[in-house]
Amino acid sequence: MGAHTVLVVDDDKEIREAIGIYLRNEGLNVLEAGDGLEALGLLERHEVHLIILDVMMPKLDGIGATFRIRENRNIPILMLSAKNEDADKVLGLQVGADDYVTKPFNPLELIARVKSLLRRYMTLGMYEGGGRVIQLSGLTLDPDAKEVRLNGEPVRLTPIEYGIVELLMTHAGRVFSINEIYERVWKEPGFRPENTVAVHIRKIREKIEIDPKNPRYLKVVWGLGYKMEK
Repeated sequence: MGAHTVLVVDDDKEIREAIGIYLRNEGLNVLEAGDGLEALGLLERHEVHLIILDVMMPKLDGIGATFRIRENRNIPILMLSAKNEDADKVLGLQVGADDYVTKPFNPLELIARVKSLLRRYMTLGMYEGGGRVIQLSGLTLDPDAKEVRLNGEPVRLTPIEYGIVELLMTHAGRVFSINEIYERVWKEPGFRPENTVAVHIRKIREKIEIDPKNPRYLKVVWGLGYKMEK
């Protein structure tokens, strides 16, 4: 992973530097920013493969920065916050974050999540038997192009959203539990992943369904999980 660059955004210099040490020890390149506006500037000048983004910052906070980033970039975003309430986690995921870690965090957990997101981002669409375009009515997935289209129009998905769609489309008709989805897409054991997966499912439906409340493709099987309808 030595060629990959992580942008660490936090108004606390000591936290930025500490995270930077952990990341460099893993062979990663590190950029630092003290607020969301500075981060946006760095993104214009550098190739970045993952962003670690604090929620509470001056000038432009993590929520606002994520919203701006998601306007034209699908870079994985790992949010940091001193808060641990579900509402804060859900808000971060709703605006486009891929994962969430609360402060104080375990460095080993942080690095594990960074590696998982980078692996997902850098190998997007690569799976055994890849190269075959999968079509479910008007929804298509092209693993070589790493692209999902709806009625011929490209659908902009984050890496995690793409991973979920890829998993369900390549096993259309099969029901995956929430834990299975989390473990296969995030590449780590799930710990109460219900909210995390549910938010991403809702965002996917908003992008691929004409009526997200009455989905044609991404179905819930109550008490069991989710599947992509054949």
